[in-house]
Amino acid sequence: MTYSVAVSGASGYAGGEILRILSAHPDIEIRTVTAHSNAGQPLVQHQPHLRSLAHLVLQDTTPEILSGHDIVFLALPHGQSGQYTDALTDVGLVIDAGADHRLVSQADWDGFYGGVFHEPWAYGVPELPVAAGKQRANIVGATRIAAPGCNASTVALSLAPGVAAGVIDATDLVAVLAVGPSGAGKSLKPHLLGAEILGSANPYAVGGVHRHIPEIAQSLRAAGAAEVHLSFTPVIVPMARGILATSSAPITPGATDAEIRGAWERAYADETFVQLLPEGDYPRTADVIGANTALMGLHIDRDVNRVTVVTAVDNLVKGTAGAAVQSMNIALGLEEGRALTVNGVAP
Repeated sequence: MTYSVAVSGASGYAGGEILRILSAHPDIEIRTVTAHSNAGQPLVQHQPHLRSLAHLVLQDTTPEILSGHDIVFLALPHGQSGQYTDALTDVGLVIDAGADHRLVSQADWDGFYGGVFHEPWAYGVPELPVAAGKQRANIVGATRIAAPGCNASTVALSLAPGVAAGVIDATDLVAVLAVGPSGAGKSLKPHLLGAEILGSANPYAVGGVHRHIPEIAQSLRAAGAAEVHLSFTPVIVPMARGILATSSAPITPGATDAEIRGAWERAYADETFVQLLPEGDYPRTADVIGANTALMGLHIDRDVNRVTVVTAVDNLVKGTAGAAVQSMNIALGLEEGRALTVNGVAP
């Protein structure tokens, strides 16, 4: 069966990455692409690397244009998806790459985003350990999926195995992330200009105000944490894409080194797209560019009695578009890795 697809926000980074992946999917026909201010212009004017889609013209983003497809991807700024999702009642599968349907708690939404709160959808991180097994089970057969925040899923995947196994304490978590500016989207922002970021590293959203914090806490509670306290500091670095997340947590009293490493080994032993590296090895962002993989290295530091996990992802692939397509495959009953790759691009 071939599924017809519409992608909104198609002129942006996330929308472009969704299109790049779907263009190689044998079960997908990309029928419609939409935008706002760029409507009426050829797609390749904004995504010149997508040569196989040169025939497509950006249309207006309206419920009427998005309706009538088998699948709709929404790659819109946070707070803008909900106005469309409520109207897409005739679409079999809707996947939102924004934040509108990620959070369960309205208090979290009000505190970190504001605006109209929309119902939570199935969370699109299949490998995430949860109390009943893996989040994958909640995606099977889903008709509405919320793709994750890239920083949020990276940190949650890093720490959830230890939380689920009870070998780390979730009340004193620290995560520091080096992130590429593509995660902030294509809109012109002075602090993201090349002249501002080249040769510099710039922290932002310091002090517990980053919007991905409640999403991380929600995932870790789903993994079994009764209480979550997280110090989260993202730093923009001069690379177009990628996240290198260094996350640490105190070791639970009595947990042995074998039990600690075993928690991560068991969690990801059968996963294609989340891989724990051999002891002593740590990933680079260069290893995951273009791939749907999260690569992680784990260190047990007995001097301070903490576990440190270093995880690398491509924020536009595993962090957003790849997770969305992977979740689409699961929901439709297709092979999970269809159109996705574990191979990065080097150098």
